Amino acid sequence: MQDVALPAVPGLPGLYRQAVVLAGRRRIRREGMPSGLPAARHRVDGVVADLGALTRFQQLFGAAVRDRLPSAYLHTLAFPVALSVLARADFPLPLLGLVHLSNEVHQARQVGAFEALDVVAWAEDLRPHAAGTQVDLVIEASVGGERIWTGRSVYLARGLRTDGAAPAVRRDGDRPAFSAPVPTGLWRLGADTGRRYAAVSGDWNPIHLTGPTAKVLGMKGAIAHGMYLASRMVDEAVPAPGGALAWRIDFAAPVQLPGTVTTSFARAGHATGRDGAGSVVEVVGWSAGRRRPHFTGWVRAE
Repeated sequence: MQDVALPAVPGLPGLYRQAVVLAGRRRIRREGMPSGLPAARHRVDGVVADLGALTRFQQLFGAAVRDRLPSAYLHTLAFPVALSVLARADFPLPLLGLVHLSNEVHQARQVGAFEALDVVAWAEDLRPHAAGTQVDLVIEASVGGERIWTGRSVYLARGLRTDGAAPAVRRDGDRPAFSAPVPTGLWRLGADTGRRYAAVSGDWNPIHLTGPTAKVLGMKGAIAHGMYLASRMVDEAVPAPGGALAWRIDFAAPVQLPGTVTTSFARAGHATGRDGAGSVVEVVGWSAGRRRPHFTGWVRAE
């Protein structure tokens, strides 16, 4: 796989504009999507957090302002590098309208606000999904040659089949009936939640901003960013981690904006995983009115 060194972290608005232009060219020329993933990893070295942006991110979630980078904020810093992979002309899925299915992060230690990060991102494991095609987007962040943070995100292109692939078969038992746990909290998300998160993350994806911009891309209305939900989950589960951290979130149904999410945070004792033993908090967020889950997840601190 070829490493592509970018001169700086690209701006997300420019990448979204690039995706719009690319989609338009493909329609005009009636070009099909490429069938395979690009054999390239995008890299930016020396990425340093902007302290003002970091403070605004922490304040959005009501967290204490600290000189350590929240685990989900590391994703925010690195995400433009990853998005530049999705915006390539030889990437086989359309960037705009991709559905975020899950995130899993493994972090070796806490990261100081002044540390310089070397970020690399690539796509792998293009495969069928019952609703289209899914792909993994992998991000690694290192400091001084030591890998300290790895994130894997899964995205879905609804209704799109690449290279004539048959859809994955969804069996009746794949989705067990949802049984709501004992609630421990309530998140009330205003209509401006997507715009407020975009302002601190730079992720101005139209499906999160307003009803009209979301409907243009096939959504029923604006929905909350998956990483907003993940950031809030991790911060509430472990407000001030001191060492290694691991977490995962799986998205089941979008959170429409405005909306209300009922949450359950339950300590599950200790477990041993790839990062060693640690205290685990299991998390569920759901719609009490419709009795369906929005997301499930866990956070493990060591």
